[in-house]
Amino acid sequence: MSHSLARSVPLLRARPALLALMTLGAIAILASCGGDGADDARGPGVAAADARLKAAWVEVGANGQTIVRAVTAAADCPAIVIDGVSFPMTLRAAAGTAAQRTTASDAADSKPSEFPVNTCESRPAAGTASVRVGGRALPLPQAQPRRIAVLADTGCRMKKADNAYQACNDATAWPFATIAATVASMRPDLVVHIGDYHYRENACPQDVAGCKDSPWGYGWDTWEADLFRPAAPLLAAAPWVMARGNHEECARAGQGWMRFLDTRAYGAGLSCDSPANDNTANFSDPYAVPLGRDTQIVIFDSAKAGTAPFGASDFKFPIYQAQFRQVAALVADGSKTSLFANHHPILAFAPIAGGAPAPGNIGLQAVMRTLHPVAYYPEGVKIALHGHVHDFQALSFASAHPATFVTGNGGDNVDVNLPDPFPAGLTPAPGVVLERITHTNTFGFMMMERDTGADAPWLYKAYTRDGKLLTTCVPAGSKIACDKTGFLAP
Repeated sequence: MSHSLARSVPLLRARPALLALMTLGAIAILASCGGDGADDARGPGVAAADARLKAAWVEVGANGQTIVRAVTAAADCPAIVIDGVSFPMTLRAAAGTAAQRTTASDAADSKPSEFPVNTCESRPAAGTASVRVGGRALPLPQAQPRRIAVLADTGCRMKKADNAYQACNDATAWPFATIAATVASMRPDLVVHIGDYHYRENACPQDVAGCKDSPWGYGWDTWEADLFRPAAPLLAAAPWVMARGNHEECARAGQGWMRFLDTRAYGAGLSCDSPANDNTANFSDPYAVPLGRDTQIVIFDSAKAGTAPFGASDFKFPIYQAQFRQVAALVADGSKTSLFANHHPILAFAPIAGGAPAPGNIGLQAVMRTLHPVAYYPEGVKIALHGHVHDFQALSFASAHPATFVTGNGGDNVDVNLPDPFPAGLTPAPGVVLERITHTNTFGFMMMERDTGADAPWLYKAYTRDGKLLTTCVPAGSKIACDKTGFLAP
């Protein structure tokens, strides 16, 4: 919860909205057919199973492991065709209804989580050239990605405690489908989502037209509405790396996170079905995903970091401390540029309406200072990527701290703007000296782009929902220089 990537041809640059609609149309046709004509010709039974395929996508796990997932309303898992050979997918999580558990909401505003779908998976070996599930050819990770989309905080907010009911039925008010189609039209090699996929926690009041009759709670219907339906063109366009946000902790949408998105093996202890297992299921070890020969991204699960300070006596403290030691080991190879990605901003700001911006996550800062008292991060981390705060921020520091990007403007209600000009002397953490900040609360996303040369740098580009370029940031070590500073107008 917030405080509240060149390969594009001229046509892509000139008509992103048109291409976005074309992409959505193509996906809709595929979904309605359940596959292509060749697959239907295999027999009516196979065709019917394909028609019940609700979603299929590729995730990238630790060390670049390819993970193929599928959600189906059929009784059995679909077949997966790997390099022309058919195999049965493995059942990951069986269809069923989880009994109502304690949630972040009052019991009267919660309900059992219904999953009338099977979740299936397969883990193809390295070097696999092609994968098809239910007639759909799925994109595989590239050894040298050149265009990586980065986004976060994409779901549509429905939360009774905040009296916050976003107009989920309005593509202008909740533009995630537009953003996903725009990104897909730009043909990324990879998508990195930094958490908060699901926001429809409570029922929309019947007198609120913008979200009236929207699914709510933590079952499949809400996950389909918040992620799988609007993201369909982007799930079809590229494999995803997925970090968990606070909205996917166990007392919220953790059950769906574990069934659908978590890269670990599924089981009762990691299902989030029982609060007795929350202190295990709410944490997971960091892991690295290679982004070519010279770059990697470390995924850190901060779902339970919260916003309040926590000290050494808090049970979370030694868990996060041990995980940051793992981060140090993962980034120790000086031949690689290491990016660090977690949901909660550490060296960034949270805008406060009518007040000074709040600093980064105080609890995580306290843990990090016990290991790296001055730098916070281990030396190998050059750039940090976050969500959680619902805006775009690009920060570079005069002090020896890694440049930071916040990309929480992916669809959920945006925050108020940070002040412009930005007040002198404000710091996101003790000892951190801000040099430059570029920011906007415009809905959009970021792309990491690089040319084909072996030593070409990554460029970090912020775009609006419709694909208008807002700024380009060039890294140099742990610093960035953006071609615009201060507030970015759309």
